[in-house]
Amino acid sequence: MRHVAERDEAGPLSEPVLLILMSLASEPRHGYALLKDIERLSGGRVRLSTGTLYGALHRLLQDAWIERFAQPDTSREKQAYRLTPAGRRRLQAELERMKQLTRAGMARLRMREA
Repeated sequence: MRHVAERDEAGPLSEPVLLILMSLASEPRHGYALLKDIERLSGGRVRLSTGTLYGALHRLLQDAWIERFAQPDTSREKQAYRLTPAGRRRLQAELERMKQLTRAGMARLRMREA
């Protein structure tokens, strides 16, 4: 029997999803621009495949954390994406969760050093 868990909106985001949301927080982007910005954000550590990127974009569209929109200044039919208010709230919540974990971890390290 296969067990499938529902996605928990309060649970941790995968690194690719976090980086996509972070990239879109500053400005809308199309797929190739997302790939390049994610590589920059991660200091070259993360290089997403197009399959990973578009799979994540599909899920983010389903969750209504991002939306597609037409860019009037492009000669080709590039799909551009931007954060929705729900996506911005989810990114803020994840960054706050990570900040709390970092504070707790640093406190533990200081306890051990004392």
